[in-house]
Amino acid sequence: MGKIGKEFMEKTQYRYLDKSDQSMGYPNPDLELGTEEKDKIIGLPWPGEIEIEDINLRKAIEKRTSVRNYSSEPLSLEELSYLLWCTQGVKEVVRNEATFRTVPSAGARHALETYILANNVKGLEKGLYRFLPIEHKLVEINTEKDIATNIRRGCLDQPFVTSSAVTFIWTAVPYRMTWRYGQRGYRYLHLDAGHVCQNLYLSAESVGCGVCAIAAFLDEEINPAMGIDGDNEFVIYVATVGKK
Repeated sequence: MGKIGKEFMEKTQYRYLDKSDQSMGYPNPDLELGTEEKDKIIGLPWPGEIEIEDINLRKAIEKRTSVRNYSSEPLSLEELSYLLWCTQGVKEVVRNEATFRTVPSAGARHALETYILANNVKGLEKGLYRFLPIEHKLVEINTEKDIATNIRRGCLDQPFVTSSAVTFIWTAVPYRMTWRYGQRGYRYLHLDAGHVCQNLYLSAESVGCGVCAIAAFLDEEINPAMGIDGDNEFVIYVATVGKK
């Protein structure tokens, strides 16, 4: 067990990789998780129509720090929409084979899904939602009263998971990445998560919010709480957001 990290880095070197499913002609995975007819879809304000404070990039970088204590002021739906666009917004869909987004991703594979735990968002019922980046909408996942408690418990019971206005939870759909890159693709999932979270930190500064990234969570608890299997989809990163 003490060498598992080193072994992972070694065995995902190019010299160990088999042919990818892409090279063998397997079909391209879906660009995002789908919805069902029974699902409740929530429209979001269009990002281009949202007025945001014009903040200097250098100032945003200088002010960036992790914030765990938040005011009771709610996040507006417009602000949430803006943060979702900054972290996973789709700028272009290319032949239904790839998306170009507001963050980089290896090979434009974009294997992450964005869930939000809405704790204090004006106009949005408390609960768990998933972002549909191509449509720029939300789909309701779980609004039962214990969902927030279960997710917080999966994050080692850190209180700011539920005292935030909203908690972002990013999951990885590994086949979307390994289809092209094989087992090395697991490296890229973590790199992509870092790109996304940094965009959240910087964009939050322009709406008066603080962010705290969380990597300390119990996989065996948070994945079931989210209703995902932990294999074909698993939690990779979490971040809380709230008004300073």
